[in-house]
Amino acid sequence: MTQFEEQQGAGESDPFLRLWTPHRMAYIKGDNKPADGGAPEDCPFCRIPGLDDAQGLVVRRGEHAFAVLNLYPYNPGHLMVCPYRHLADYTELSREETLEVATLTQQAMRAVRNASGARGFNIGMNQGAIAGAGIAAHLHQHVVPRWGGDTNFMPVVGHTKVLPQLLGETRELIARSWPDPAREDRDLPDA
Repeated sequence: MTQFEEQQGAGESDPFLRLWTPHRMAYIKGDNKPADGGAPEDCPFCRIPGLDDAQGLVVRRGEHAFAVLNLYPYNPGHLMVCPYRHLADYTELSREETLEVATLTQQAMRAVRNASGARGFNIGMNQGAIAGAGIAAHLHQHVVPRWGGDTNFMPVVGHTKVLPQLLGETRELIARSWPDPAREDRDLPDA
């Protein structure tokens, strides 16, 4: 074992290459996650709108909802659409909030496609901790871009996702690629 490995706590030397992701420990420990029924002052989704866009990783702000990069993304460009109002259940959204969450989700897909050439998306929300919501107290819809071959052995074997870009760079790229809202209204298909 080398002196470096001893100092870093790497353990016994073996043939495996390791990618260290210590920033994920905050997520694993539950930092910044309100408990179910958590108060708005403890909620990261309530704090984010008070930050500037770059610091909060906000990609787009609307009147009733906003789009923000996921601090612990599954894939590059993984973002979430959140209402400003602190509520947990999709059925509690007003008509205006529902429409804006849907519109921001469509715009997010277009922006990520323009910025990175995403070939598909996983879109959805987990309602309640039992359904897998990491922050169950504040509704949020995930928009996860996908590419052919983007899942490999790393998440399965190493429980690690390799991201090729810093979050600040990803935020800037998607924000620049966000569609013009005035043009969006003209491009929507009739019901």
